[in-house]
Amino acid sequence: MDFMIISAVIFFTVLIIIELSLRGFRNLRSTQRAKLKKRLSKFTFTENSAGDIIKTRKLSDIPFLNRLLLSSSIVRNLDQLVLQANVKLPLSVYVLAGLFLGTFSGMIVMFVLDSLIIAGLVGLVGLFLPYPYLTVLKNRRAKKFQAQLHEGLDMIARALRSGHSFTSSLQLAADEFDDPLGTEFEETIDEINFGVSVPVALKNLMNRVACREIKFFVMSVIIQRETGGNLAALIESLAHILRERFRFQGNVRTLSAEGRLSAVILILLPFVIAFFVFFSNPSSLQPLIEEPVGWIMLGAAGVGMVIGAVVMKNMVDIDV
Repeated sequence: MDFMIISAVIFFTVLIIIELSLRGFRNLRSTQRAKLKKRLSKFTFTENSAGDIIKTRKLSDIPFLNRLLLSSSIVRNLDQLVLQANVKLPLSVYVLAGLFLGTFSGMIVMFVLDSLIIAGLVGLVGLFLPYPYLTVLKNRRAKKFQAQLHEGLDMIARALRSGHSFTSSLQLAADEFDDPLGTEFEETIDEINFGVSVPVALKNLMNRVACREIKFFVMSVIIQRETGGNLAALIESLAHILRERFRFQGNVRTLSAEGRLSAVILILLPFVIAFFVFFSNPSSLQPLIEEPVGWIMLGAAGVGMVIGAVVMKNMVDIDV
């Protein structure tokens, strides 16, 4: 039975390695083609029943599989994460990477510790490992966008006051700022020039960036286009509010830095001690790995650490 399980794991690991290698080889051979395909994928649009042009996402070249993937909310959320992280590789590569990390790490733990339960837990952690990486990239990009947004809105307001249209004001901001604000505004302008309505293009911008402040800008512009009013004064007032909000958030992060550092130390301390004890006196940890009581203690400790991490995060994460 163990031989069959190990054989199946080796087979799927080799299969995933071959698939990842083929994808990497194709990307190296057709770099220009991949760049062109990525640019063209930005302009995949359909027309709905109301006659509006809307942007669509394509997850597979097979129509049936593409519809099946888009029908799953989990797949759509993962694709949204890849979109907001602005990574070059598609979602399928990260799924394959997670499968590879899960099976490979589970095999290593199985051979070293000969424990199916621990190997399964480690494999499960490896399976979801690419997604925290994408989340970190998404949050980092959102923070940079947030830092640029109030200055970008100031430029748009000044351009509107000088007589520019809204789209040309967006173009000025896109030309002036680098990624991510310049890149996202440039893509919004491309969509508008392609024929997408301004509200739909702004909603697409809101979906591409995981920044709460961009929602204020998008909803303000959409409401102003429906009700009328001074758009330049509205955006200028919004830029002032976002600037003060950004400054206040910086002060909060400075005051809560000690609490965040204490939380990180308390979370990492048990793992550091267990690592030190494992290499200094491995026999002292064998009851935790081999005995059912040890498994229960490890499970209770893991649940307690998760609860403690959530509590500490809520204590230092001040929403402003």
